[in-house]
Amino acid sequence: MFHGKTIEERIAERQAGRPTLREGKHFEHGPARFVFLFVIVFVVVGHLVGLLVLMAMGVH
Repeated sequence: MFHGKTIEERIAERQAGRPTLREGKHFEHGPARFVFLFVIVFVVVGHLVGLLVLMAMGVH
């Protein structure tokens, strides 16, 4: 019915048109870096808060 390109062909064309990543650059998409750092900070802060709560309760 429709004779357009398949999704795989369109993805391959977009990937071929993009420049290669520079050495040492891991995040080519800005929001991906933001989400990654947010999750890491959230986990670390959550663990620290949990530790402080347990210390305040006197749990050893």
